[in-house]
Amino acid sequence: MDGFEGASGVIVIAATNRPDVLDPALLRPGRFDRQVVVPLPDIRGREQILMVHMRKVPVASDVKAEILARGTPGMSGADLANLVNEAALFAARRSKRFVEMDDFESAKDKIMMGAERRSMIMPEEERRNTAYHESGHAVVAKLLPKTDPVHKVTIIPRGRALGLTMQLPAEDRYSMDKNRILDTIAVLFGGRIAEEIFMHQMTTGASNDFERATDMARRMVTQWGMSDALGPMVYGENEGEVFLGRSVTTHKNVSEATMQKVDEEIRRIIDRQYALARRLIEENSDKVEAMTQALLEYETLDAEQLDDIMGGKPPRPPKPVPPSQSAQPPQDAAPATSVATPTQPAQGT
Repeated sequence: MDGFEGASGVIVIAATNRPDVLDPALLRPGRFDRQVVVPLPDIRGREQILMVHMRKVPVASDVKAEILARGTPGMSGADLANLVNEAALFAARRSKRFVEMDDFESAKDKIMMGAERRSMIMPEEERRNTAYHESGHAVVAKLLPKTDPVHKVTIIPRGRALGLTMQLPAEDRYSMDKNRILDTIAVLFGGRIAEEIFMHQMTTGASNDFERATDMARRMVTQWGMSDALGPMVYGENEGEVFLGRSVTTHKNVSEATMQKVDEEIRRIIDRQYALARRLIEENSDKVEAMTQALLEYETLDAEQLDDIMGGKPPRPPKPVPPSQSAQPPQDAAPATSVATPTQPAQGT
């Protein structure tokens, strides 16, 4: 590891997901002195990766790689391979000869939100509470300007969640501004507020929402310099990690009085966004009620149905699942004869 002769022809390549924990001696010139960062693929990269993996399965003519690429932000190459594989499995279970677009939608929902647990039977009160909870998230997200579009809302249990509100960004995003973070915090509070207003109770379903909202508010104040009261400074503690011989070291760099101000500022941000979300839900209670009734009837609402509700119109019925014979295969496609075994699924949201 002390370097190589110019005529030796030896090149050593190493990969890691944690360059921050490598010993500095490994990274000095003469050793691993060239670092290549491999980020997640952008929309064009995802489209090309999908086209490579879709060559292995017979796809119908309605499948468009560019549409799938827009709807899969943040997915890695392994996630996209898993998406194609899961879509092929869905098509095989439905006795189809070709993988259609609705199979890819089902696969995307499974990867992003978790597998459906239709065998789980919830009491009617808990089902109604879940519908109000998800409607609260969706209505606040639709009303605030700087939030990601709501792609789908469901009260079908998936993974460990009883219901989910799925938001997808319209384009790849690499940073977040202050107003977008504040709007996101307000959306997270929409579920609990809807429970309080319409069900007159509080449940444990909002625990993860509170955890995420508090973490974002704390980072705004202590790391991102987004607090007018405390200014552009970093507050907190630097903690080492037990790895490669390092021991845990804690260096306190703020006073108790400053930490008290940090806590007060975090509380101010949370209270303000909580009040904003509550005002929006109270002013649009008719939309929350309509969305809840639609969820209890259909169980899952897509973006078009949500737009109908927010526009004051009754939601259109769910789109019927087209028969497998309706989609025409590409000219060079062959009938499906086998389906690859599923790879390890990505973590659901």
